[in-house]
Amino acid sequence: MSNFDARKAARFAKNNAISSDDPEAIVKLEAKLAECQADQEKMKAANAYYRKKKTMKGYPGLDDSATAALDEKIKNAHSWAQQPYPSYSLTNNNANIRRIEQRIAELKKRDAMLAKDSNDENAVPALKGWEFDGGSVVMNAEANRVQILFDEKPNEELRAELKRNGFKWAPSQDAWQRHLNSNGLYAVKRIKFIQPKEDDEQ
Repeated sequence: MSNFDARKAARFAKNNAISSDDPEAIVKLEAKLAECQADQEKMKAANAYYRKKKTMKGYPGLDDSATAALDEKIKNAHSWAQQPYPSYSLTNNNANIRRIEQRIAELKKRDAMLAKDSNDENAVPALKGWEFDGGSVVMNAEANRVQILFDEKPNEELRAELKRNGFKWAPSQDAWQRHLNSNGLYAVKRIKFIQPKEDDEQ
């Protein structure tokens, strides 16, 4: 039990390493979410046991040696931390749960937007991207970027418009790009001069 904070930190670091362009990103994040939720329940149960018994003796999974060490640690802790898991451990883990839930929701929202029928006038552009006069828009799932490719360098006014909408020039990609998420998809829909050619909209 005393190793929980270290395990939680390691898990959070691993969660951050899950790339949004990973085809299994949602599945992996949902697994992490389940682990964090289980940890939350275990911490609450341990704290409830201590409040009732004033000792961890008899708690499942703890031998006498571990119980004695934990009881001593709790006894010597600050008054606000005299329980197996201080309140900040539950608060931090709960915050991590919310972050993972928000990320899962964002990825699901992005995937739903990408799956929309591009013939729907209210739809955000579909996964295939499109061509416009002077270039094309690419939904680069591998790089996890919405990319705008121009046949020629856009003028200063157009570049300013791209920047206002969160796009940055990426020399390695020869493209203006931003993350392929719901915000990126809304942004690319707002920029008038890169909208599909009339023939493509029909």
